Amino acid sequence: MSHLGYHVAIVGATGAVGQQMLKTLERLNFPVKTLLPLSSKRSAGKKVVFKGEELTVQEATPESFEGIQLALFSAGGSVSKALAPEAVKRGAVVVDNTSAYRMAGDVPLVVPEVNEEDLRDHNGIIANPNCSTIQMVAALQPIRQAFGLKRIIVSTYQAVSGAGAEAIDEMYVQSRQVLNNEQVNPEILPVGGDKKHYQIAFNAIPQIDKFQDNGFTFEEVKMIQETKKIMRDQTIQVAATCVRLPVESGHSESVYIEVEKEGVTVPQLREVLQAAPGITLQDDPAQQIYPMAIEAAGKDDVFVGRIRKDLDQEKGFHMWIVADNLLKGAALNSVQIAFSLQKLGLLENQS
Repeated sequence: MSHLGYHVAIVGATGAVGQQMLKTLERLNFPVKTLLPLSSKRSAGKKVVFKGEELTVQEATPESFEGIQLALFSAGGSVSKALAPEAVKRGAVVVDNTSAYRMAGDVPLVVPEVNEEDLRDHNGIIANPNCSTIQMVAALQPIRQAFGLKRIIVSTYQAVSGAGAEAIDEMYVQSRQVLNNEQVNPEILPVGGDKKHYQIAFNAIPQIDKFQDNGFTFEEVKMIQETKKIMRDQTIQVAATCVRLPVESGHSESVYIEVEKEGVTVPQLREVLQAAPGITLQDDPAQQIYPMAIEAAGKDDVFVGRIRKDLDQEKGFHMWIVADNLLKGAALNSVQIAFSLQKLGLLENQS
């Protein structure tokens, strides 16, 4: 650990996102003075490694946050609801990776490349957006800044890792069962707590999270509402259809947009994206170059390609957006928020 830096806690340190948070803090060399891994009672006692040091995971309680300055949460909404206010009460700034606080009026919902300045308005808790929202707004913000944006229609093709480690295991088990002509017995996807479960192996499931009364799933509603909040524009028209595919890591999105400015061209969009931070342009149809989930896995950037003008709408464009859902879609964005808090002087350094 560093002699200078911050007292940091990770809640959900043994989970997939928590593990990525540990790795990302270390890889990007965020100034950590002490690192406290926390989890549920069930996972307490397990070991994690940070900067070569083996640390014992402790059960998360209100008292765990005494002396903590930065707490990264990724242990489920109920845990965040119960413990995030306790962490704030003890002086910590919380970056929460669940949906618990995303739409709360007094909680900034932040993608640093898009709305970093919103961090100044925090009251102790900052929300990390939904993974599928993060990559989309990161790619669309530079376009919005240059040409305006009035409409977004997105269809997602989401990896099973977004549903947790058990969903990944289920995909592999089912794949082997199908290849061996064995009975498949789905138990997790599309939603563990829902009435029916469907095979994900060799399939596409057009349901992520539970259905709402309006016919959209909660995942789709999150994308719609979060995009408007992050962009601070309730007039943007947003529609989403979210689909789960048998891909381990990396969310892909087919996105249609309508810009406000007249006469915008595909080369102009490419130029804007080429210069945008955190974006990698992969768009050369003649050479079959475009983003793919298998290549985005393990990488920090959001990848954009297949940019083309709509054949009917003068201001309409289509594109393909891909990112690692556990990195940019979760852990990396949380750590980037931590760096932004430091940059803006919103974390008190400990010497």
